[in-house]
Amino acid sequence: MIEEFRRYGMSDTLRKLTGTLQLLGACGLLIGLYFYILGFIAATGLSLMMLVAFSTRIKVRDSLNESLPSFFFMILNSYLAYNYLMLILSSS
Repeated sequence: MIEEFRRYGMSDTLRKLTGTLQLLGACGLLIGLYFYILGFIAATGLSLMMLVAFSTRIKVRDSLNESLPSFFFMILNSYLAYNYLMLILSSS
């Protein structure tokens, strides 16, 4: 991952921030099993992060194989965010 961030011209600080946010997002998804609003926030945040990652991959003209994982995880987290939202709305 270090080489990837360097190739994109991004700093080590941004790389560390990205990793921290991904770990917090993963924890938020787990906590979201009990507190739906945290799951919704985490899934939405991870979806946005993957949208930025996918856009970056497109911008630097990476191959489809290199770009698809971020697109897949964006769709997956969007699906989770939608389901968390439906749980929030149905429980209130």
